[in-house]
Amino acid sequence: MSTRAEDKTILAPFALLGRLSMSVVSEAGAMFIFLMKGFAHIFSSLGIFSKTVRQLYFIGVRSITVITLIGLFTGMVIGLQTHYALSKFGSEGFLGAAVALSLVRELGPVLTAIMLTGRAGSSMTAEIGVMRISEQIDALELMDINPMNYLVSPKLLASLASFPILTALFDLVGIVGGYLTGVALLGGNSGVYFYRVHSSLTWEDISAGFMKSIVFAIIVCTVCCFQGYFTHHRKDGMGPEGVSQATTTAVVMSCVIVLAADYILTSLLF
Repeated sequence: MSTRAEDKTILAPFALLGRLSMSVVSEAGAMFIFLMKGFAHIFSSLGIFSKTVRQLYFIGVRSITVITLIGLFTGMVIGLQTHYALSKFGSEGFLGAAVALSLVRELGPVLTAIMLTGRAGSSMTAEIGVMRISEQIDALELMDINPMNYLVSPKLLASLASFPILTALFDLVGIVGGYLTGVALLGGNSGVYFYRVHSSLTWEDISAGFMKSIVFAIIVCTVCCFQGYFTHHRKDGMGPEGVSQATTTAVVMSCVIVLAADYILTSLLF
C-alpha cells in the first residue's frame, strides 16, 4: 500500500501536466472548429453584409480615436528613446529608419491588436455572453436563425477588414509622433528623417505587418466570440459572474496568444 501511495505521489505532477495539456489541446481544437464554422457562414447569405457594416462601425470607426492617440504617443516615446540611444554613437540620422521599422514590423500590429482586444474584443464577449445566459441564442435557434451566421461571422469579417486598416493608421501616426520628438523637439533634420523612413521600409516589411494584423484579427475575434458563446459551460461562475469571468479570460487569452503568435510570425517572416 505504501508503495502504491508513493507511486501516486511521484506521478502526481505528471498527471497534472497531462490533464493541463489535454485541456489546452481540447480548447484549441474547439476554437479551431468554431473558427471554421464562422468562416463557413461568411458567404452563406447576403444579409450578413448589413450586419458586417454595423460591426465595421463598432470595431473600426469607433476605435480610430484610441488607435490614433496610442499610435501618436508610442511614436513619440520611440523617437525620444531611440534618439537618445543613437546619439551615443553619433547616428541620429538613422532615427527615421528605427522608428519606421519598429512600428511597421512589430509595435503597430501588436499594439493595435491589444488595444482592439480591450476595446472591441471584450465587448464582443460580453454581448454574446449576455445573449447566451438570457437564452437569446436559444431563441435564435428556435426561430431557425443560425447564431453563428447572425453573431460571429459578421464580427469575423469586420475584424479582418478593420485590423489592417487600423494598423496602417497606427503606423502612420506613430511615424509622425517620432518626427515630433526627433525633429521638432530635439532638433533633428526633417529631410533626413523622412528619407530614412522611405529608404528603410520595403514591401516585405509592410506586407509582413499586414499579415500579422490579419492573423491577430482572427485570433482576437475567435477567442472573444468563443468565450462569450460558451459562457454557460464555464465552471467558475454562472449568470452575470460567468459573463465577467468569460470577458476577463477572453482579454487575457487574446493578448497572450497575440504575443505568442507575434514571436512565431516574426521567426517565420523575417
